[in-house]
Amino acid sequence: MSTTPIRVLIADDEPLVRSGLAVILSAEPDIEVVGEAESGARAVALARELTPDVVLTDVRMPALDGIQAARRILDTVVPAPRVVVITTFENDDSVHDALLAGAAGFLLKRSRPEAIVQAVRLAAFGDTLMFPDSVRDLALRHRRETTPFPHPLSDREQEVLRLMAAGLGNAEIARTLFLGAETVKTHVANILTKLAARNRTHAVVIAYRSGFVTP
Repeated sequence: MSTTPIRVLIADDEPLVRSGLAVILSAEPDIEVVGEAESGARAVALARELTPDVVLTDVRMPALDGIQAARRILDTVVPAPRVVVITTFENDDSVHDALLAGAAGFLLKRSRPEAIVQAVRLAAFGDTLMFPDSVRDLALRHRRETTPFPHPLSDREQEVLRLMAAGLGNAEIARTLFLGAETVKTHVANILTKLAARNRTHAVVIAYRSGFVTP
């Protein structure tokens, strides 16, 4: 694991939420809060200026909401940060829209401090799905197809995608399929490319919505 601190940008229109998250995250030696934004537009501007590793953004903000901000950040910031949306309710349709836009996951405002810290770390390293059960439920509620999507995935890549959807990280997938860690990383990268997915969460949402993966 890298010794470089995870650089985080926090965006929320409520000052108390921003300051609370900043206090929690700044207390961790491996996390550095590099900026705070009071709006989606400001979050986009700061993300371009500061190039953080992770952006925590409220899903609902005036003028430019968290979903629009996430999309602009992912489309224009290089290298693209991991975006985690902050929400009050995990079954909020806006969360689903944010995941489709490329958010790596979501965080509940009522989460315990240790869960907030863990979410940032998971997002930064990107090899484990955040809240896999909730991601599944959201995707299934918005299923659009009844047959599997036409896909160019190999048999092995299909196995890996199903294990990703079950919430397994790369190391767990490697043990389950008796593969090397680097081989799993290659399969995951190929899956993301072939599905035009921004990250593993996006790929899993696509898989559930299409019917390729079922409960």
